[in-house]
Amino acid sequence: MSVIRDSVSESDADSLGRIGYHVLLGALAECGREEFTGALRAAGSPGGTFHFRRGLVVGAESPGAPGPEALLLRSRRISGEEWAELVREAGGARWPGTELIRHGYAGAAQLRVVCMMALRDAVFAVVAGRVDACERDPGAEAPAPVPVGEGPVRLLQDANRKLAALAALPHPVRPNRERPSPGSAPAAVDEGRLTPVQRELIAEADGRRTARDLAFRTGRGVYTVTVEVARMLGAGLLECAEGPAPLPVVRVPAEGLRQRKPPPPAPPPSPLPPPPPLPPPYVDPAVVTALAAVLASDAQPVPKGPAPALPRREPGASGITESLAPEKRGTSWKGFFRMRNGTHGNS
Repeated sequence: MSVIRDSVSESDADSLGRIGYHVLLGALAECGREEFTGALRAAGSPGGTFHFRRGLVVGAESPGAPGPEALLLRSRRISGEEWAELVREAGGARWPGTELIRHGYAGAAQLRVVCMMALRDAVFAVVAGRVDACERDPGAEAPAPVPVGEGPVRLLQDANRKLAALAALPHPVRPNRERPSPGSAPAAVDEGRLTPVQRELIAEADGRRTARDLAFRTGRGVYTVTVEVARMLGAGLLECAEGPAPLPVVRVPAEGLRQRKPPPPAPPPSPLPPPPPLPPPYVDPAVVTALAAVLASDAQPVPKGPAPALPRREPGASGITESLAPEKRGTSWKGFFRMRNGTHGNS
Protein backbone atom coordinates (compact mmCIF):
# COMPACT_ATOMS: atom_id res chain seq x y z
CA MET A 1 0.00 0.00 0.00
CA SER A 2 1.16 3.53 -0.71
CA VAL A 3 -0.04 6.52 1.24
CA ILE A 4 -1.23 9.32 -1.02
CA ARG A 5 -2.39 11.94 1.49
CA ASP A 6 -2.21 12.25 5.24
CA SER A 7 -1.91 14.76 8.07
CA VAL A 8 -5.50 16.01 7.91
CA SER A 9 -6.46 18.49 10.65
CA GLU A 10 -9.59 20.33 11.74
CA SER A 11 -8.53 23.32 9.66
CA ASP A 12 -9.19 21.26 6.49
CA ALA A 13 -12.96 21.54 6.93
CA ASP A 14 -14.83 23.03 3.99
CA SER A 15 -18.00 25.13 3.85
CA LEU A 16 -20.20 22.07 4.58
CA GLY A 17 -18.16 21.05 7.60
CA ARG A 18 -16.46 18.11 5.91
CA ILE A 19 -12.95 17.33 7.04
CA GLY A 20 -10.42 15.93 4.59
CA TYR A 21 -12.61 16.33 1.52
CA HIS A 22 -9.82 17.96 -0.49
CA VAL A 23 -7.54 15.08 0.45
CA LEU A 24 -10.07 12.60 -0.92
CA LEU A 25 -10.62 14.66 -4.06
CA GLY A 26 -6.90 14.83 -4.82
CA ALA A 27 -6.39 11.10 -4.28
CA LEU A 28 -9.33 10.09 -6.48
CA ALA A 29 -8.28 12.49 -9.22
CA GLU A 30 -4.76 11.02 -9.25
CA CYS A 31 -6.14 7.51 -9.56
CA GLY A 32 -8.26 8.60 -12.50
CA ARG A 33 -5.40 10.36 -14.30
CA GLU A 34 -3.05 7.44 -13.83
CA GLU A 35 -5.73 4.90 -14.89
CA PHE A 36 -5.15 3.06 -11.63
CA THR A 37 -6.47 -0.46 -11.09
CA GLY A 38 -6.97 -1.59 -7.51
CA ALA A 39 -8.43 -0.15 -4.32
CA LEU A 40 -8.13 3.27 -2.73
CA ARG A 41 -8.82 3.07 0.99
CA ALA A 42 -10.02 6.25 2.73
CA ALA A 43 -9.35 6.03 6.45
CA GLY A 44 -11.66 8.10 8.62
CA SER A 45 -15.14 8.12 10.06
CA PRO A 46 -16.85 6.16 8.64
CA GLY A 47 -14.28 5.84 5.83
CA GLY A 48 -14.56 3.48 2.92
CA THR A 49 -12.92 1.85 -0.09
CA PHE A 50 -13.07 2.82 -3.77
CA HIS A 51 -12.39 0.06 -6.32
CA PHE A 52 -10.84 1.18 -9.62
CA ARG A 53 -10.50 -0.46 -12.99
CA ARG A 54 -8.31 1.48 -15.43
CA GLY A 55 -9.10 4.79 -13.72
CA LEU A 56 -12.88 4.27 -13.35
CA VAL A 57 -14.70 3.42 -10.10
CA VAL A 58 -16.45 0.05 -10.44
CA GLY A 59 -17.32 -0.39 -6.77
CA ALA A 60 -17.39 1.34 -3.40
CA GLU A 61 -18.10 0.16 0.11
CA SER A 62 -18.26 1.89 3.48
CA PRO A 63 -19.24 0.96 7.04
CA GLY A 64 -21.53 3.99 6.88
CA ALA A 65 -23.81 2.66 4.13
CA PRO A 66 -25.50 -0.70 3.44
CA GLY A 67 -23.80 -2.80 0.74
CA PRO A 68 -25.62 -4.66 -2.03
CA GLU A 69 -25.91 -7.81 0.08
CA ALA A 70 -27.58 -5.85 2.92
CA LEU A 71 -30.00 -4.25 0.47
CA LEU A 72 -30.98 -7.68 -0.88
CA LEU A 73 -31.31 -9.31 2.52
CA ARG A 74 -33.38 -6.47 4.03
CA SER A 75 -35.62 -6.39 0.97
CA ARG A 76 -36.69 -9.96 1.84
CA ARG A 77 -35.88 -11.17 -1.64
CA ILE A 78 -33.65 -13.79 -0.04
CA SER A 79 -33.26 -15.10 3.46
CA GLY A 80 -30.07 -15.37 5.45
CA GLU A 81 -29.93 -19.16 5.07
CA GLU A 82 -30.35 -18.96 1.30
CA TRP A 83 -27.63 -16.34 1.10
CA ALA A 84 -25.21 -18.50 3.07
CA GLU A 85 -25.90 -21.44 0.75
CA LEU A 86 -25.19 -19.28 -2.31
CA VAL A 87 -21.91 -18.11 -0.79
CA ARG A 88 -20.85 -21.77 -0.28
CA GLU A 89 -21.69 -22.53 -3.88
CA ALA A 90 -19.59 -19.56 -5.03
CA GLY A 91 -16.58 -20.84 -3.11
CA GLY A 92 -16.79 -18.27 -0.31
CA ALA A 93 -17.12 -15.22 -2.54
CA ARG A 94 -18.59 -12.17 -0.86
CA TRP A 95 -20.91 -11.47 -3.79
CA PRO A 96 -22.46 -14.58 -5.39
CA GLY A 97 -23.88 -12.69 -8.34
CA THR A 98 -23.87 -15.62 -10.77
CA GLU A 99 -25.61 -17.90 -8.26
CA LEU A 100 -28.26 -15.25 -7.53
CA ILE A 101 -29.15 -15.10 -11.21
CA ARG A 102 -29.01 -18.88 -11.73
CA HIS A 103 -31.35 -19.57 -8.81
CA GLY A 104 -33.73 -16.83 -9.88
CA TYR A 105 -33.44 -14.60 -6.86
CA ALA A 106 -32.76 -11.55 -9.04
CA GLY A 107 -32.16 -10.71 -12.65
CA ALA A 108 -28.94 -9.36 -14.09
CA ALA A 109 -30.41 -5.88 -14.59
CA GLN A 110 -31.72 -5.82 -11.03
CA LEU A 111 -28.33 -6.75 -9.65
CA ARG A 112 -26.66 -4.00 -11.69
CA VAL A 113 -29.09 -1.46 -10.26
CA VAL A 114 -28.54 -2.69 -6.70
CA CYS A 115 -24.75 -2.55 -7.07
CA MET A 116 -24.87 0.96 -8.54
CA MET A 117 -27.16 2.16 -5.71
CA ALA A 118 -24.78 0.72 -3.12
CA LEU A 119 -21.79 2.30 -4.87
CA ARG A 120 -23.27 5.82 -4.87
CA ASP A 121 -24.57 5.45 -1.33
CA ALA A 122 -21.12 4.43 -0.08
CA VAL A 123 -19.53 7.46 -1.78
CA PHE A 124 -22.09 9.73 -0.09
CA ALA A 125 -21.33 8.20 3.31
CA VAL A 126 -17.59 8.72 2.87
CA VAL A 127 -17.96 12.31 1.65
CA ALA A 128 -20.39 13.20 4.47
CA GLY A 129 -17.91 11.99 7.09
CA ARG A 130 -14.26 12.62 7.89
CA VAL A 131 -11.27 11.52 5.81
CA ASP A 132 -7.94 11.20 7.59
CA ALA A 133 -5.75 9.64 4.90
CA CYS A 134 -5.90 7.75 1.62
CA GLU A 135 -3.75 4.81 0.57
CA ARG A 136 -3.66 2.51 -2.44
CA ASP A 137 -3.90 -1.25 -2.54
CA PRO A 138 -3.17 -2.44 -6.11
CA GLY A 139 -3.95 -6.10 -5.32
CA ALA A 140 -7.51 -5.63 -4.02
CA GLU A 141 -10.53 -6.58 -6.13
CA ALA A 142 -14.07 -5.25 -6.02
CA PRO A 143 -16.54 -7.69 -4.39
CA ALA A 144 -19.54 -6.51 -6.45
CA PRO A 145 -18.27 -4.53 -9.43
CA VAL A 146 -20.54 -2.78 -11.90
CA PRO A 147 -20.02 -3.53 -15.61
CA VAL A 148 -19.46 0.10 -16.56
CA GLY A 149 -17.36 2.22 -14.23
CA GLU A 150 -17.96 5.82 -13.15
CA GLY A 151 -15.51 8.70 -13.23
CA PRO A 152 -14.28 9.49 -9.69
CA VAL A 153 -14.77 13.25 -10.02
CA ARG A 154 -18.32 12.77 -11.29
CA LEU A 155 -19.12 10.57 -8.31
CA LEU A 156 -17.84 13.24 -5.92
CA GLN A 157 -19.91 15.90 -7.66
CA ASP A 158 -23.03 13.77 -7.24
CA ALA A 159 -22.29 13.25 -3.53
CA ASN A 160 -21.70 16.99 -3.13
CA ARG A 161 -25.11 17.81 -4.62
CA LYS A 162 -26.78 15.38 -2.24
CA LEU A 163 -25.00 16.78 0.80
CA ALA A 164 -25.76 20.38 -0.20
CA ALA A 165 -29.45 19.54 -0.70
CA LEU A 166 -29.52 17.89 2.72
CA ALA A 167 -27.87 20.88 4.36
CA ALA A 168 -30.47 23.22 2.81
CA LEU A 169 -33.40 21.49 4.56
CA PRO A 170 -35.01 23.24 7.57
CA HIS A 171 -33.88 20.43 9.90
CA PRO A 172 -30.67 18.98 8.39
CA VAL A 173 -29.16 15.89 9.99
CA ARG A 174 -26.02 13.90 9.42
CA PRO A 175 -26.05 10.13 8.75
CA ASN A 176 -24.16 9.24 11.93
CA ARG A 177 -24.90 12.12 14.32
CA GLU A 178 -28.53 12.73 15.35
CA ARG A 179 -30.54 9.95 17.07
CA PRO A 180 -34.27 10.55 16.48
CA SER A 181 -37.21 9.13 18.37
CA PRO A 182 -40.97 9.15 17.61
CA GLY A 183 -42.37 12.66 17.82
CA SER A 184 -45.53 14.15 19.29
CA ALA A 185 -47.69 14.21 16.15
CA PRO A 186 -50.02 11.22 16.59
CA ALA A 187 -52.70 12.61 14.28
CA ALA A 188 -50.85 11.67 11.12
CA VAL A 189 -50.05 8.23 12.53
CA ASP A 190 -53.64 7.56 13.57
CA GLU A 191 -55.09 8.71 10.26
CA GLY A 192 -52.78 6.44 8.28
CA ARG A 193 -51.25 9.24 6.23
CA LEU A 194 -47.71 7.87 6.55
CA THR A 195 -45.74 6.41 3.71
CA PRO A 196 -44.24 2.93 4.06
CA VAL A 197 -40.81 4.44 4.62
CA GLN A 198 -42.12 6.74 7.38
CA ARG A 199 -43.90 3.88 9.14
CA GLU A 200 -40.71 1.80 9.11
CA LEU A 201 -38.61 4.66 10.43
CA ILE A 202 -41.05 5.45 13.25
CA ALA A 203 -41.10 1.78 14.20
CA GLU A 204 -37.30 1.55 14.28
CA ALA A 205 -36.45 4.98 15.76
CA ASP A 206 -35.83 4.64 19.49
CA GLY A 207 -33.56 7.58 20.37
CA ARG A 208 -30.41 5.44 20.13
CA ARG A 209 -30.16 4.79 16.38
CA THR A 210 -28.77 7.22 13.85
CA ALA A 211 -29.90 7.58 10.25
CA ARG A 212 -27.11 5.20 9.29
CA ASP A 213 -28.43 2.61 11.78
CA LEU A 214 -31.96 3.06 10.48
CA ALA A 215 -30.72 2.52 6.92
CA PHE A 216 -29.22 -0.86 7.87
CA ARG A 217 -32.35 -1.81 9.82
CA THR A 218 -34.72 -1.02 6.98
CA GLY A 219 -32.49 -2.09 4.09
CA ARG A 220 -32.59 1.29 2.37
CA GLY A 221 -29.96 3.72 1.20
CA VAL A 222 -28.40 5.91 3.85
CA TYR A 223 -29.00 9.05 1.80
CA THR A 224 -32.70 8.24 1.33
CA VAL A 225 -33.13 7.56 5.04
CA THR A 226 -31.20 10.66 6.10
CA VAL A 227 -33.34 12.93 3.92
CA GLU A 228 -36.55 11.30 5.16
CA VAL A 229 -35.47 11.69 8.80
CA ALA A 230 -34.81 15.38 8.24
CA ARG A 231 -38.27 15.86 6.69
CA MET A 232 -39.97 13.92 9.49
CA LEU A 233 -38.21 16.09 12.05
CA GLY A 234 -39.69 19.15 10.38
CA ALA A 235 -43.17 17.59 10.36
CA GLY A 236 -43.00 16.59 14.01
CA LEU A 237 -43.12 12.86 13.26
CA LEU A 238 -39.64 12.46 14.76
CA GLU A 239 -37.76 14.48 17.33
CA CYS A 240 -34.24 14.59 18.70
CA ALA A 241 -33.47 14.93 22.38
CA GLU A 242 -30.39 16.95 21.54
CA GLY A 243 -31.62 19.76 19.33
CA PRO A 244 -29.37 22.22 17.57
CA ALA A 245 -27.39 24.45 19.87
CA PRO A 246 -29.06 27.88 20.21
CA LEU A 247 -27.27 30.91 18.98
CA PRO A 248 -25.57 32.84 21.77
CA VAL A 249 -27.55 35.98 22.65
CA VAL A 250 -25.80 38.89 24.31
CA ARG A 251 -28.08 40.41 26.96
CA VAL A 252 -27.73 44.14 27.56
CA PRO A 253 -28.05 45.18 31.25
CA ALA A 254 -30.70 47.75 32.18
CA GLU A 255 -28.19 50.40 33.09
CA GLY A 256 -26.70 50.11 29.65
CA LEU A 257 -29.90 51.48 28.11
CA ARG A 258 -29.84 54.74 30.13
CA GLN A 259 -27.57 57.63 29.46
CA ARG A 260 -24.69 57.44 31.83
CA LYS A 261 -23.33 60.49 33.62
CA PRO A 262 -19.99 61.59 32.37
CA PRO A 263 -17.19 60.68 34.71
CA PRO A 264 -15.76 63.53 36.85
CA PRO A 265 -12.82 65.31 35.30
CA ALA A 266 -9.47 64.11 36.39
CA PRO A 267 -7.56 66.48 38.73
CA PRO A 268 -4.89 68.56 37.03
CA PRO A 269 -1.42 67.22 37.44
CA SER A 270 0.66 68.77 40.23
CA PRO A 271 3.28 71.30 39.02
CA LEU A 272 6.79 70.06 38.81
CA PRO A 273 9.30 71.49 41.34
CA PRO A 274 11.74 74.05 39.91
CA PRO A 275 15.06 72.65 38.88
CA PRO A 276 18.02 73.23 41.24
CA PRO A 277 20.32 76.20 40.32
CA LEU A 278 23.29 75.35 38.19
CA PRO A 279 26.73 75.66 39.89
CA PRO A 280 28.93 78.63 38.79
CA PRO A 281 31.43 77.80 36.08
CA TYR A 282 34.97 77.07 37.19
CA VAL A 283 37.61 79.79 36.38
CA ASP A 284 41.33 79.14 36.62
CA PRO A 285 43.00 81.73 38.95
CA ALA A 286 46.01 81.98 36.61
CA VAL A 287 43.72 82.97 33.76
CA VAL A 288 42.15 85.67 35.95
CA THR A 289 45.58 87.14 36.86
CA ALA A 290 46.71 87.26 33.23
CA LEU A 291 43.49 88.87 32.11
CA ALA A 292 43.81 91.59 34.83
CA ALA A 293 47.34 92.43 33.70
CA VAL A 294 46.19 92.84 30.09
CA LEU A 295 43.36 95.11 31.12
CA ALA A 296 45.72 97.25 33.30
CA SER A 297 48.14 97.81 30.42
CA ASP A 298 45.34 98.86 28.11
CA ALA A 299 44.07 101.36 30.65
CA GLN A 300 47.34 103.58 30.69
CA PRO A 301 46.75 107.08 29.12
CA VAL A 302 48.24 107.75 25.70
CA PRO A 303 50.25 111.17 25.56
CA LYS A 304 48.48 113.75 23.43
CA GLY A 305 50.35 115.93 20.83
CA PRO A 306 50.57 116.69 17.13
CA ALA A 307 50.63 113.66 14.94
CA PRO A 308 54.15 113.08 13.48
CA ALA A 309 54.49 114.08 9.82
CA LEU A 310 55.23 111.43 7.30
CA PRO A 311 58.75 111.70 5.77
CA ARG A 312 58.84 113.21 2.30
CA ARG A 313 60.86 111.51 -0.36
CA GLU A 314 63.00 113.55 -2.72
CA PRO A 315 63.11 112.62 -6.37
CA GLY A 316 66.14 110.68 -7.43
CA ALA A 317 67.01 109.55 -3.99
CA SER A 318 66.96 106.02 -5.12
CA GLY A 319 69.36 106.69 -8.06
CA ILE A 320 66.80 105.71 -10.66
CA THR A 321 66.09 108.73 -12.85
CA GLU A 322 64.82 107.03 -16.05
CA SER A 323 61.36 106.63 -14.90
CA LEU A 324 60.99 110.02 -13.23
CA ALA A 325 60.47 112.05 -16.46
CA PRO A 326 58.36 110.80 -19.30
CA GLU A 327 60.07 110.19 -22.59
CA LYS A 328 59.34 112.94 -25.13
CA ARG A 329 57.92 111.37 -28.19
CA GLY A 330 56.95 112.72 -31.62
CA THR A 331 55.64 116.19 -32.40
CA SER A 332 52.07 117.36 -32.50
CA TRP A 333 49.60 116.80 -35.26
CA LYS A 334 50.56 119.99 -37.00
CA GLY A 335 54.24 119.05 -36.99
CA PHE A 336 53.33 115.63 -38.32
CA PHE A 337 51.58 117.13 -41.30
CA ARG A 338 54.44 119.64 -41.87
CA MET A 339 56.89 116.81 -41.93
CA ARG A 340 54.69 114.90 -44.27
CA ASN A 341 54.28 117.87 -46.60
CA GLY A 342 57.95 118.73 -46.44
CA THR A 343 58.98 115.26 -47.23
CA HIS A 344 56.47 115.08 -49.98
CA GLY A 345 57.74 118.38 -51.33
CA ASN A 346 61.31 117.27 -51.28
CA SER A 347 60.46 114.17 -53.12
